[in-house]
Amino acid sequence: MGRLTSGEVEFPRFSATIASALLIGSASLYGVVLGGHGASVAQAVSARSGFAIEDIKVTGNRQTSELDIFDRIGLDGWTALIGFDAGEARDRIAGLPWIEQVAVRKVYPSTLEVDIVERQAFAVWQQGRQLAVIDAAGQSIAPTAGRRHANLPLVIGQGAAEAGKEFLAVMEKHPELAARAMGYILIAERRWDVRLDNGVTIQLPEDGVDRALRDIVELDRQHGIFSRDIVSVDMRFPDRLILRLTPEAKETRDAALKNRAGASGTGRRT
Repeated sequence: MGRLTSGEVEFPRFSATIASALLIGSASLYGVVLGGHGASVAQAVSARSGFAIEDIKVTGNRQTSELDIFDRIGLDGWTALIGFDAGEARDRIAGLPWIEQVAVRKVYPSTLEVDIVERQAFAVWQQGRQLAVIDAAGQSIAPTAGRRHANLPLVIGQGAAEAGKEFLAVMEKHPELAARAMGYILIAERRWDVRLDNGVTIQLPEDGVDRALRDIVELDRQHGIFSRDIVSVDMRFPDRLILRLTPEAKETRDAALKNRAGASGTGRRT
């Protein structure tokens, strides 16, 4: 202190300016920390130091749009890889409809990798006018998207989503019939109807479905019943099969029976 007061010690040039800058800087840093802005400042500094996320690599997505994934990641153009929370991004992406599993990894200095495992589409379920893609457990995944899912089997009716897996496993044993099926309708949550591509409906029994399918396939091989003028094939009764004719075929049949009856009556009178 004696040396300072006597003038023997000289302060560096601009020392007052430097001291003022340090004081202001310290106060600013204290304010940033106290206000909870430390992470934001660190993000900005690290982003401008060469750690900004510049590349996002997405793999495994077929049904999920990359734009939806980017939106859930939530980048703003200056997001730094150092302060980016990969766990929170993973949770946000996991909320998308098709996502079953997702992993988000940071690859320094500027890359983000997103690996996705999507849920497997099993069928399309129709309830009223609503169409939704479902998985094998009958859980709805997402609404149908145009013709993208046109190759999936269509199950219709209350309870059809849950019961579809077991029934379609039986249909797989009869591929020539399944190839012609346009839809499978669950009736009263008890039994199925099969709608073919030519409009014919096969009414299956509640029990013994596999046997009924084998019988109808064999009947078509031998007699070509699906190529006839019929509306439906009723196989609900174990002791008989009922064919319902189209209106035109029914009129033709009724006219033929009437002519035959008339001819028989004329013959008796003579």
